[in-house]
Amino acid sequence: MAEGTDDRALPATEELALARRALDSGELAHAAEHVAAALARAPTLPEVHETLAHLAAASGDGGVGLFPLQHHTFVGAVVARAHLLAAAGRPAEGLDLLVAATAHAPRADWAGVPWVTSPELAERLGPDAAARVLMQVCAAAPDPVPPSDRTALAAYLTLARNAVTVHPEHGLLLGTASALARRVGEVPLAVRWASRGVRATPSKMGEVWFGYALRSAGRTREALAALRRAVDHDPDDLAVYADIAGTLADHGRLAEALSWIERALARNPSFDCAVHTAHRLRFQHDGEVRHLVGLADFIRDHPDDSHEHSDLAECCRGRPWLGQLTPVAPPARPGAEGRPGPVRPTPQPPSAEAARRLRELAHPAWPHPPAAYDAAVGLATLDLPDLLGLLVHPPDTPKTALGQVLSGQDPALWVRCVQVWACLGLLHHRTDEPWAGSTRRRVLVDLARDPDEAAGEAALFALVTAAWVDPSVRPDVAQVVAGRLAAVAKAARVQPVPAAPSLAHLALATPDLDRDTVILAQELAGLRGGRRRHRLRRLLRRLLHPLRPRLPGPPPP
Repeated sequence: MAEGTDDRALPATEELALARRALDSGELAHAAEHVAAALARAPTLPEVHETLAHLAAASGDGGVGLFPLQHHTFVGAVVARAHLLAAAGRPAEGLDLLVAATAHAPRADWAGVPWVTSPELAERLGPDAAARVLMQVCAAAPDPVPPSDRTALAAYLTLARNAVTVHPEHGLLLGTASALARRVGEVPLAVRWASRGVRATPSKMGEVWFGYALRSAGRTREALAALRRAVDHDPDDLAVYADIAGTLADHGRLAEALSWIERALARNPSFDCAVHTAHRLRFQHDGEVRHLVGLADFIRDHPDDSHEHSDLAECCRGRPWLGQLTPVAPPARPGAEGRPGPVRPTPQPPSAEAARRLRELAHPAWPHPPAAYDAAVGLATLDLPDLLGLLVHPPDTPKTALGQVLSGQDPALWVRCVQVWACLGLLHHRTDEPWAGSTRRRVLVDLARDPDEAAGEAALFALVTAAWVDPSVRPDVAQVVAGRLAAVAKAARVQPVPAAPSLAHLALATPDLDRDTVILAQELAGLRGGRRRHRLRRLLRRLLHPLRPRLPGPPPP
């Protein structure tokens, strides 16, 4: 379905005037184009529907043929065809098209017209057809619908009320009506309808709809009981197990939640909903990043999941380096870590095109590391001098709300954003080169030793991101991160290192990091008490030994 509108679009009244002029001249196809455009701009305006009726009368066949469905059909034409089908006695087909328009542009009130909200429509449709329409609406709507968008679904809720009034004991209709009511914030009504539905026709889906309604009403104990009854109806529907586990976890009952998700995995270890929920709950249980890395691996290896999941993004949101930058640490005194940094020539400023692309991408937050990697592909065609130039000569903040906040409150954070995204861009440089001897690895490892702690952390984050998306590089990246952390920990024994907590969080986001380094990172991040200083000294002695490269190719410069 095509939008078919732009900034030059005429107001609905002008489109109607052009439609009437074409209609008077007998140019029906031309008139249909203007009516469709007017419908797209004002779908409930009575004058638009009056003109559509005149066009239908003039066409001789009800006007349906003037609005054919093609591969890319303008949404206004789809809605016009829907109204004409209803007028021709085919309301079910018309509703299907209105729902398609709602899925395409959910904020427009496509269905807010008398024939949809009339009680007669519910009688003509029958309960099964009405339930099917409501299911289509629910599939097209978010759960829950944002309050600002609920007006556009009011006509469908009226249709549900009318249908339930005519068919008060139809279980499927009551369940789908409850699902719609819940989505648009009518929770008490959703509970009543779902309760009537399971009494009229006990079923798995009836109990699921009832459980969801009760959960939205805050009646958790009853919601869980309904979902358990749904499992009794169909023990093989593992999505319900995941719902039960998620509900239990949301209310602090993590052990029970894990038990339910393990039951689901025992039945099918690769069922996507169960796998996503299991990794999320395990991470909530012990905070170990290996669960999130395992989930990222599953997502990469199973691109055709049954539906979109947000578990990985929810777990990474707001967490240092997993989902956002850490605050900028005060600059350290040169040589504070006990070794000089590499001496490199200062790169030239980046090109205007490189600055423009980075300005469009740079942001202090991302859904999760693989998503950051994917977003940085927009920098893939930049050459190496441009990417290095961005690190040293960051462009001005963008002329956006984010840019205004960063420039007005924390300009240093913008520089940090630029460094992080430039380094992510380096991950896409010459990807045809094998990792061990690649330019991208050599440059990032070199940058990771930079005395500028911010640039060094940005390079390390890029390396960690590479490990998230490519399991084959994980041993190498873990070794680089462990060595860097050990050096910082050694320096911290002599004097404070302001960047140590941030680097520690970066280490904790690293796949396949050895257990001793994880414990050291937890110490430096302040996640463990100071009662094990002897253990920390032992870890330092072990980690500060020279590390031999685990991958073939030249050693880091």
